[in-house]
Amino acid sequence: MDYRIVGGQKLSGEVQTNISKNAAVALLAASLLNRGTTTLRRMPRIEEVKRLIEVMQSMGVDIEWDGETGDMRITPPLHIRALDINTQAASKTRSIALFIAPLAHLLKKFVLPKPGGCHLGTRTLSSHIGGFKKLGIDITDTEGGDFCVQASSLHPSELVMSEASDTGTESILMAAAKIPGKTVIKFASANYMVQDLCAFLQACGVKIDGFGTAMLTVHGVEEISADIEGYPSEDPIESMFFISLAATTGSTLTIKNCPIDFLELELLTLENMGLTYERSHPTIAQNGLTHLADITISKGQTLKAPSEKIASRPYPGLNIDNLPFFVPIATQAEGRTLIHDWVYENRAMYYMEMQKLGADMVLADPHRVFIEGPTKLHSADIIAPPALRPATILLIGMLAADGESTLKNVYSINRGYENLHERLATLGAQIDAIGQ
Repeated sequence: MDYRIVGGQKLSGEVQTNISKNAAVALLAASLLNRGTTTLRRMPRIEEVKRLIEVMQSMGVDIEWDGETGDMRITPPLHIRALDINTQAASKTRSIALFIAPLAHLLKKFVLPKPGGCHLGTRTLSSHIGGFKKLGIDITDTEGGDFCVQASSLHPSELVMSEASDTGTESILMAAAKIPGKTVIKFASANYMVQDLCAFLQACGVKIDGFGTAMLTVHGVEEISADIEGYPSEDPIESMFFISLAATTGSTLTIKNCPIDFLELELLTLENMGLTYERSHPTIAQNGLTHLADITISKGQTLKAPSEKIASRPYPGLNIDNLPFFVPIATQAEGRTLIHDWVYENRAMYYMEMQKLGADMVLADPHRVFIEGPTKLHSADIIAPPALRPATILLIGMLAADGESTLKNVYSINRGYENLHERLATLGAQIDAIGQ
């Protein structure tokens, strides 16, 4: 699918924040821990979820997905068929790494394809592998480059994560959940998807102390076999997409149901750049955990470059997935902005694709980009990068640019966003999907 965009239009209206991709895939993987039936509410119809469903179905898992509500009913087979795994679907998603821990409780030895998904340079699973080893799960490479997983002697442990990895923490949580005894995870991620997973595991009967902090204590259980409901929460990264869109295009937008606790540093950074906004009184999400607020940004604001660099940090810092959205904003801010993407080797290079739209940018090194603004953007035809967030910032740039642009091969966007072009059209964007 390609997007054809006529940009330079002021947008207006309201848009709902959809359910989080990252929370949805974590709960989908965690459903494999349950020998009973799991119902996940309002699951997003995105390509990342669809690929994991294809993998699960190839292993014999029965999945019913309600087209109206998005609710998904997951029933495991008596015996998982790991040898029949859909390797083509598995190789298209990094989220397949989340299957290691649940399958280790079902199989003593199995092979899993290495993760695919976004191409952002070297992204090792060292935080997963080191933590797994402490719990009795060994991972080695096969000759074909896949993962060979052996889980012959599972035991609780106290371990330190080598980094506060979101997926690494989720993997260790799922491994510890069904190892009776107490496992302590230090330097854990406290990000939104980890908190959603903790809430789900507690609904499964696994007691977890300290969730929302950097140290988690998991009291594992022998078995999980019950009818369980899970509630992935709204996506702060999607909220930030629309916040960036409003700021870059100078539009008046209300973004509803923003997970406000996971956007506060982003909003503070934007305030320091001159952006003002209105924020509603928070409510509680369906999961009973997440605070949601509506954010309204008005058109015609004058932005200036921040005096400090913009860089991500582990939660409660600025989210690594929200960092790219400051790139298009910086093109419209007076002065020089430094974006420091220290985590990924290649992502800053993808930011430089904004030059094709007229952005004034300098790549200092593989991690740092200087952006001069404000710049009047122009149209261009660009192939979407094979990475979700860099592709979406090009879309924002095209919506701000005068003239007709084409963003080609937007599968990377569809991995994380549901019907995005249709939702943008309701805000007044001139955007068509070609080749559906």
